[in-house]
Amino acid sequence: MQAIRPTGVENLLGEEELIVSKTDLKGRITYANDVFIRMAKYSWKELMGAPHSVIRHPDMPRAVFKLLWDTLQSKQEIFAYVVNLAKDGSHYWVFAHVTPTFDERGNIVGYHSNRRKPDPAQIERIKPIYKTLCAEEARHANAKEGMQASFEAMVGLLKQQGVGYDEFVLSL
Repeated sequence: MQAIRPTGVENLLGEEELIVSKTDLKGRITYANDVFIRMAKYSWKELMGAPHSVIRHPDMPRAVFKLLWDTLQSKQEIFAYVVNLAKDGSHYWVFAHVTPTFDERGNIVGYHSNRRKPDPAQIERIKPIYKTLCAEEARHANAKEGMQASFEAMVGLLKQQGVGYDEFVLSL
């Protein structure tokens, strides 16, 4: 897929709307509800089988996704504020709740995500943190080193505040 440039135009999720998607173990989309399709501005056909990262906004720190994947792979749920990039370059913020999906033997077989409209005040509090993390990522020669440095910065911030990630996110 062709790189999409952010336009700075924000789309707002409705107060009662819920974005729902499911992915396989590799993060490829296996289900997307109508709200997801409308907000992402992709067709159902374009989304099915595509990596969920198709909607990754460049202002979203990779460190947050590292934390998300590490948490999910340890069979835990995670909450996160995420800015997504639509096909037309617009963006939308969500408060995401992501959980692993298990088979009858307790093995992870996929992932399920519900996203709702976040409180604008919470987004204003998270934006400077994400900006700092993205700047740290950009200071490094390669994406992997940048992500690791950003992740360490995020862990340091949490330690400095004396809270775990879940407590931090839910306190915003």
